[in-house]
Amino acid sequence: MARDRQSIVKMSRREGYALHPKAHKALVKRSTPPGQQSMRGMRNKPSQYSLQLREKQKVKRLYGLLERQFSNLMKEASRTQGQSGEMLLQLLERRLDNAVYRSGFAPSRRAARQLVTHGHFMLNGRRVDIPSIRLKPGDEIVLRDHSKNNEYFKKIDEVSPAGDASASWLKVNRKKFEVSVTGLPAREEAEPEINEQLIVEYYSR
Repeated sequence: MARDRQSIVKMSRREGYALHPKAHKALVKRSTPPGQQSMRGMRNKPSQYSLQLREKQKVKRLYGLLERQFSNLMKEASRTQGQSGEMLLQLLERRLDNAVYRSGFAPSRRAARQLVTHGHFMLNGRRVDIPSIRLKPGDEIVLRDHSKNNEYFKKIDEVSPAGDASASWLKVNRKKFEVSVTGLPAREEAEPEINEQLIVEYYSR
């Protein structure tokens, strides 16, 4: 299965945005893009195209998609009734790996993707290992009985504290490792610092 294997910290520095919890400290220490020692010689103000590109890259990397996957999602969002940018974020949020992350069973989307690909979860009674599966209201995600003996899940409160991870469109039973999809994600439930209009403009060129 293809995936981006670049360092998440380097990607976070490039985008100026923490794409992973462990990137927060790195951005505090070094906020400049990798390979750039100073701001000398750079433009004082980035072009509109540069802003659009960086926003697209940021969101693509935040959700762990490759270029073709992201482009196809944007095309689908454009064909869907409603605002294209909001539809794109809704499609991204409805991915299975994102739901596992939002439910508090993984400390990051990368970790959630790995849990899904290793086949730890069942969707509507069937074992699944495809992170991009799109959820719909009524779907049920349950941890496999065999996986409950895994050390990771035995220590879930240590490795992935619940916090505020649970979204309103997901009903989570943390003790039983069960998640019910009760609705669709609203725009405000996606990451806050996203300007989806810039992404729409990028693909409208």
